[in-house]
Amino acid sequence: MKNWKTTLAVGAVALAAAGQALAQAAPQPVTVYSSRIEQLLKPTLDRYTQETGVRINLLTDRGGSLTERLAAEGASSPADVLITVDMGNLWNAAERGLLRKLQSPTLDANVPASFRDPGSRWWGLSQRERTIFYAAGKVQPAQLSTYEDLALPKWKGKLCLRTGKQTYTQSLVAMMIAKHGEARAEEIARGWVANLATDVFTNDNSLLKAIEAGQCEVGIANTYYYGRILAREPEFNAKVKLFWANQGAGEGGAHVNLSGGGVTTHARNPEGGRKLLEWLSSQGVQRDYTHGTFESPINPKAEADPIVQAWGTFKASPLNAADIGSRQAAAIRLLDRVGYR
Repeated sequence: MKNWKTTLAVGAVALAAAGQALAQAAPQPVTVYSSRIEQLLKPTLDRYTQETGVRINLLTDRGGSLTERLAAEGASSPADVLITVDMGNLWNAAERGLLRKLQSPTLDANVPASFRDPGSRWWGLSQRERTIFYAAGKVQPAQLSTYEDLALPKWKGKLCLRTGKQTYTQSLVAMMIAKHGEARAEEIARGWVANLATDVFTNDNSLLKAIEAGQCEVGIANTYYYGRILAREPEFNAKVKLFWANQGAGEGGAHVNLSGGGVTTHARNPEGGRKLLEWLSSQGVQRDYTHGTFESPINPKAEADPIVQAWGTFKASPLNAADIGSRQAAAIRLLDRVGYR
């Protein structure tokens, strides 16, 4: 009887030790809060799990809602990583103390300085260019130049714009404030409103279709919406064309917004979060992250989707994304003052 009990005890100890060893061998999961569309992000995260064995717990919602959720959860939050869109959302999350400072030579090497937080709390993961589109046959490229030019009377009744309630519009105006100061930016925004051909649009897809339909001749939109239409309707390129804004000497360059991410302040697995962000910014993975979304890779060594490549190279605004994000609130107030709804 004694031998039986001894054997059972030894077996239990061995089983417990084996279970402990197995638990230690299994990598700790990473929990991601993301405002990126789930079907665009999840396949890439699944690839990470396949390559590393690290399970990813993914929760998706709107950018502002996720920021508020992180703030409300505080130290009890399960989130290790926040991935969101728009530089204003990234800046806001960092300024509210929701993202931690990280030292990552890998991220700094993969992400250009203008597309990451100077305080090392967040990094861009893809570029979202916002530029000028025009109706082929009605407008010639030689007539176009800058965002500022679209505020001149020559475009009266010809301009289509997206609502000022949308973060992409707000970030463009925030860029104007950073570039020109608030008074000049307000003058430009007033000119845009005066030149509207129709009511503002809730999304860029509708705006681009309005140019095609002849409701307006020029507009400002994110390039990835254009890419989505071209993927379905290649002939759309003959009707509506892209023009890279502000490419001349002294004009600053085209406005670039971001999707990006950082490790949360109360992350339970900050090391795992850092490794995931480094992997997402790597040259090989950037293909998965941006191909089919029609964004541009943040890593300059990565190859863009063929549809994006066809638009050619351009000069981006050199303004730091954090500098633009910090002016988002001022941009919202400015848009309200000029009646840009």
